[in-house]
Amino acid sequence: MSTAALIVAAGKGARAGGDVPKQFAPLAGRPLLAHSAQALSAHPGIDHLTLVVGEGQNDLARAAIGDLPVSVDMVIGGAERRDSVRAGLESLARRGVTRVLIHDAARPFVPRAVIDDLLAALDRAAGAVPALPVADTLARADAVLGDNLPREGLFRVQTPQAFHLDAILAAHRGWPDGREATDDAQMLRHAGQDVAMIQGSPMLEKITHPQDFAAAAARHDASLISRSATGFDVHRIEAGEELWLGGVHIPHDKGLSGHSDADVALHAITDALLGTIGAGDIGMHFPPSDPQWRGAASARFLEHAAGLVAAQGGVIDFIDLTLICEAPKIGPHRDAIRASIAAILRLPIARVSVKATTTEKLGFTGRGEGMAAQAIATVRAPA
Repeated sequence: MSTAALIVAAGKGARAGGDVPKQFAPLAGRPLLAHSAQALSAHPGIDHLTLVVGEGQNDLARAAIGDLPVSVDMVIGGAERRDSVRAGLESLARRGVTRVLIHDAARPFVPRAVIDDLLAALDRAAGAVPALPVADTLARADAVLGDNLPREGLFRVQTPQAFHLDAILAAHRGWPDGREATDDAQMLRHAGQDVAMIQGSPMLEKITHPQDFAAAAARHDASLISRSATGFDVHRIEAGEELWLGGVHIPHDKGLSGHSDADVALHAITDALLGTIGAGDIGMHFPPSDPQWRGAASARFLEHAAGLVAAQGGVIDFIDLTLICEAPKIGPHRDAIRASIAAILRLPIARVSVKATTTEKLGFTGRGEGMAAQAIATVRAPA
């Protein structure tokens, strides 16, 4: 079976305010749309992602999601949500997809356990939805409080909602003209099919109003755990080479030798960041044997590592770098190096520390044969 995720991101999001539609507004360091796109595409049970966007929003959407581990299609949505979903489903039918998860971009955080349970539920039903029981008191009201309503058996239905594609597409095609649907699961029920329910999640709360962004960011931050990892790198000092440290060109009579620009500082930080997410080391991502990296600026390596952290929902909290050398003196260049690293990682300069030490003339650094760097990165990332 082929399973796709369909994210509806074609709305204007006027109630959320802001200069751009809410699906492209920043949340926890990334566009809102990026969170659900990454979570769904990273699940091993999902093979493809279709984004339904508004007219003229393709470039915004592509920039928002970045690189994903599955193929991605863009489909232009319609006047109503139902029209947008229908357009996406028709596109998926032409791809031969058999199962689909339909999700609203306004619900950015999608727990993996919810995806697992939805896909498992499709073994026993044509559709499945996550839902949470209603906990608040319900009452009728018209200017003043009216009678309470029983809440037993009442649930709040969320997305993503999972379906066999042929069943939900038939429900959309057969839906009466002029009648609006509250969600896709109700359309499937109207077509006479059963919809299973699985345990929903508070992380799936919908963002509608401006204040919802702060609440969502708080939920996101509460779900993260702190991780720290170290990086260490050494490069040989040679005459005739340029000296780059932390992305800054340092005037000196000698420089560092290496396959790239040999920026020992950025290499150590790159390895530290990769370590926080268990993503190997710099050599795995940029092999020295690959000629395309000859002379490359090491800022590219660090940007790549930071992008991998962000793709996993991580937030870089602090970078601590120690340079180990006899010469040149690092003090005069310390502020420039801090500023450069902060700019590459898009961090406030206060969250980057740069220190320097010598080995008291001992060892290869003491003899001036090479330079070493040690870095520690602290991030918060999903457990």
